[in-house]
Amino acid sequence: MKIIFLIAFIGILGALAAAGLFMLKSGSEANNGKRNSKMARALAVRVGLSVALFLFILFSYLMGWIEPTGLPLTR
Repeated sequence: MKIIFLIAFIGILGALAAAGLFMLKSGSEANNGKRNSKMARALAVRVGLSVALFLFILFSYLMGWIEPTGLPLTR
């Protein structure tokens, strides 16, 4: 289970890094529209992966695959 979460986080960070690189990449004004669409696609992938990870965690909890440990309220 931890491997799935790790892969998802790496994918989210990779998509964020790709969007940052597309944003910082220098180019001519004619290429600016293509660069913006690549950046928007990378950010959309990041949001999609984040939502999918959240839904997977919720589904895992409902199926009983993971359980909350919680913090003790008193010492």
